[in-house]
Amino acid sequence: MNDDARTNGIPFVPVARLGDIPVGEGRTYAVGDRLVAVFFDGISYAAIDDICPHMGASLGSGPLRDGAVTCPWHAWRFRLSDGVWSDSSQLKVDVFDVRIVGDTIEVRVPPAPPIELPQRP
Repeated sequence: MNDDARTNGIPFVPVARLGDIPVGEGRTYAVGDRLVAVFFDGISYAAIDDICPHMGASLGSGPLRDGAVTCPWHAWRFRLSDGVWSDSSQLKVDVFDVRIVGDTIEVRVPPAPPIELPQRP
């Protein structure tokens, strides 16, 4: 995400310990009002919105390969670096900051944006 305006004043929250997430996998954690998928590629950790925008599947349970996670329901792939859907840059999921403090994995997750419903005429 790295959007200073959206993360200004939002604290990092501990979600797991080093070793909790196996190499090449992800885990899902509740952070505030959001579900966050945290992945470990063997070198670094990455965090994205857990909910696939297609049909709502948990991305945290999808396989990780070549820097992208595949949705377990319909094989939509999202890059962990920027959240972009591999088939179209017009669609993406949120990406969150991750840091390691001691042996704790922490993420910084802003509140979910409000849902705007269309107005009736």
